[in-house]
Amino acid sequence: MASLGWWMFASAIFVLIVTLGLVLVGANLHRRGEPRRISFRASVLLVVAGGVAAPLLAIVAVAISGVVIGDEVEGPGGADGPWIEVRGELWWWEFRYLDEDGEVVAVTANELHLPVGRRARLRLVSDNVIHSFWAPNLQGKTDLIPGKVNLLYAEPETPGTWRGQCAEFCGLQHGLMGFVVVAEPPGDFARWLAAQAEPHRVTEPEGLAVFDRIGCAECHTVRGTSADGEDGPDLTHLASRQTLAAATIPNSRGNLGGWITSTHTIKPGAKMPSRIPEPEDLHALLDFLESLE
Repeated sequence: MASLGWWMFASAIFVLIVTLGLVLVGANLHRRGEPRRISFRASVLLVVAGGVAAPLLAIVAVAISGVVIGDEVEGPGGADGPWIEVRGELWWWEFRYLDEDGEVVAVTANELHLPVGRRARLRLVSDNVIHSFWAPNLQGKTDLIPGKVNLLYAEPETPGTWRGQCAEFCGLQHGLMGFVVVAEPPGDFARWLAAQAEPHRVTEPEGLAVFDRIGCAECHTVRGTSADGEDGPDLTHLASRQTLAAATIPNSRGNLGGWITSTHTIKPGAKMPSRIPEPEDLHALLDFLESLE
């Protein structure tokens, strides 16, 4: 995008210089209020050079640069970063980290981790409506179109945490369909991915029982337990995430309780139904969810 921008900027400067040159020629011909005549040959030369050749040259330069840059591929050696499938849901994001054979290694929701200095391949898909993946600090917008797979390459240059957003109106909760991008050194990323690939080791069986009893397991997966729902985000490592409800609120115990009991107050139109368990059950459930690290 930067390369294309510089080509367009250079072409625009070229056209500006030619235009100003023609203005100066015209002004010089009418200096002191007395129009000066030029030869027919000079007139034709000005029209052809300034009105045909210069614009044509600028258009050709922009067209060629656009085609060359638009056809850019991985190049020798290919992308050396992770291969990630980005799935647009209603209204949240799922990130599936894949191995070289395309098998899922780890799954997370609304939080995309990338290694600094490594070129990641993002496979953008949707099985519902059109979404648009946009992380301004990372890359331009690219649509997720049902029935089509779009590829996006991302290579963060510095560590940081940035906000991302769905940039295509996709329904009632489009405005609250955000995500977080975390760029970290390759070593930290490798450790994070290894931890995300691990199943959960149950330490709060009472909370897990509540989780199953009130119907959370029907929509959510917690690897290492019997919960294998596919309609909602994978919660196996929920406690390690920075936000809840697609980057709508910070991930804290209080917000987690509010999200469970007052879902539609926080995010009207969300597909998740509210649940109001007994106080003892709610605390046991929160203990379980906070153990999902």
